[in-house]
Amino acid sequence: MRPLIQTLLAPLTWVSRKLGPAPEVHRDAETQAEVDRACEALALYQFWSCPYCVRVRREITRLALTIEIRDTRLDPEHRRALLEGGGKVQVPCLRIEEGGETRWLYESSDIIGYLRRRFGE
Repeated sequence: MRPLIQTLLAPLTWVSRKLGPAPEVHRDAETQAEVDRACEALALYQFWSCPYCVRVRREITRLALTIEIRDTRLDPEHRRALLEGGGKVQVPCLRIEEGGETRWLYESSDIIGYLRRRFGE
């Protein structure tokens, strides 16, 4: 049942991606460069038709973040890395490298909260 719902929602997620939000957070060039450097330690594991992933991607856009997006459906290597690193193939998942350690953050609301605390509001 879930794949059928995701298949039906896929056109809507595509449209929302094309007509999605513009960045709402504006930073000076120096601050944005610092944020971009911090984002190099982050990667979002997701797939395009997942509505929870859409929520996270919209927040990434709103916060003007340059986080690498890794599609677990299109790339088997990303799927394998998510399973081996995070312990389960569930999206969205934010991979965070801090202090030489890697942490895997699941659940869209937790990911959005983390991004807002670290980079936004």
